[in-house]
Amino acid sequence: QVDRTERIKNCQNPEFCKKLVVDYYFEKVQKLKFGVYDIDNKSFDLNDDDYLGGVECTLGQVVSSSVFTRPLELKQGKPAGKGTISISAEEIKDTRVLYLEIEARNLDKKDFLGKSDPFLEFYKQSDAGTWQLVYRSEVVIKNNLNPCWRKFSVPLQTFCGGDFNKPIKVQCADHDSDGSHDLIGAFETTLTQLQNAGGGAEVEFECIHPEKKQRKKSYKNSGIIRIKSCKIETEYSFLDYVMGGCQINFTVGVDFTGSNGDPKSPDSLHYISPDGINEYLVAIWSVGSVVQDYDTDKLFPAFGFGAQVPPSWQVSHEFALNFNPSNPYCQGIQGIVDAYRQILPQIRLYGPTNFSPIINHVARFAAHSAQQGNASQYFILLIITDGEITDLDQTRQAIVNASKLPMSIIIVGVGEADFKAMEFLDGDNGVLKSLTGEPAARDIVQFVPFRQFKNAPREALSQTVLAEVPKQLVSYYKWQGWPPVKPPEIKAV
Repeated sequence: QVDRTERIKNCQNPEFCKKLVVDYYFEKVQKLKFGVYDIDNKSFDLNDDDYLGGVECTLGQVVSSSVFTRPLELKQGKPAGKGTISISAEEIKDTRVLYLEIEARNLDKKDFLGKSDPFLEFYKQSDAGTWQLVYRSEVVIKNNLNPCWRKFSVPLQTFCGGDFNKPIKVQCADHDSDGSHDLIGAFETTLTQLQNAGGGAEVEFECIHPEKKQRKKSYKNSGIIRIKSCKIETEYSFLDYVMGGCQINFTVGVDFTGSNGDPKSPDSLHYISPDGINEYLVAIWSVGSVVQDYDTDKLFPAFGFGAQVPPSWQVSHEFALNFNPSNPYCQGIQGIVDAYRQILPQIRLYGPTNFSPIINHVARFAAHSAQQGNASQYFILLIITDGEITDLDQTRQAIVNASKLPMSIIIVGVGEADFKAMEFLDGDNGVLKSLTGEPAARDIVQFVPFRQFKNAPREALSQTVLAEVPKQLVSYYKWQGWPPVKPPEIKAV
């Protein structure tokens, strides 16, 4: 038990107001059980109370629905009667971000042989009256008593806890490489005053060294700090987009090249063991079981590549697993698994290992969605492969093109092959570029070798390969300047 609501007396249509707080992780399947009880005593123990029914679901199902409603069940699959339960979710987060652009004039000179290397520090005051550091500017302005710092951002929650009148202390100091920075001056303010200063009012703050306050009234200040701009903008989170109506479309691409081995042989990566699994199936289940909760129709296109397919026995690099090119959709993750099992005896494993056709296939759908100009559709392509890629240059270009679209690519490498090219495509060690030198607009590829997870819990694979998807989705919509279809302030949660 995580938590429970308040008790509402003598009511058959209760509306509970207490919020139940649960940590959220996109990359995990977070199973929840809600139970409804009739309590007629003061005991905390529920064993002596009447169980009216409950519902089991995942947190993904709840957050991807505006209101998640299900009939109560006494036991899983057995209706409790006419009662239903409705659950809505909202993210506990202040998504506003403070953007500041600041310059200074006539700062005190602190270096004997030079001027000053000034930087800024911002502190907020805690409830106990102590000062907590919330931001430190860069130190790239050398020997300059009239610096203009780069525009920077701080989450509003971090900066002042959302309280526009909370005391803020700003310190300006001269950077020393040995860490013994010399204080130039400081002043106290509030976010409200900073907004007024950055809103065209041309308000400037005197930067006063604490010691100078002890001197006579004729003291000289240590310099002027001027707020060039102060803006507050909303930065939407992954949950904002999902709960605002963004559908996540999941597509699977399976490698049927000859290097996998004859599926009838126990040595083959496509061999289905007596317990009904292989590495391909584990990868499909692990990733698909998480993503499926974010797609309302649960219809997932699935393709194979690198095999000779009937009736012409030509090599294809984007054939539908269900052999229906006009309708390649499978019903749920189980539908993908069933199609995979049925197609294995009907095709001939061949080659080469080309990725670009299936990447371009999904990219066409993502491009069509992007033309709508809103955050309604995002695409995840899972490619499961056993070997080195053959069309590396074409794949690089396909990924660079896809980086401009609402799309992420997950590559799971099965078997014991050398996956250096896959790690290169991942882009974690530098920006991926096409053969012509065009850089990817953003990092959209995540590669993991399955062998690292052979002895790990099944959910460990999905947690690793899906961990980057939320920030990839947000980065795309932020880049485009698209808010959620239903922004947080107007959505019904």
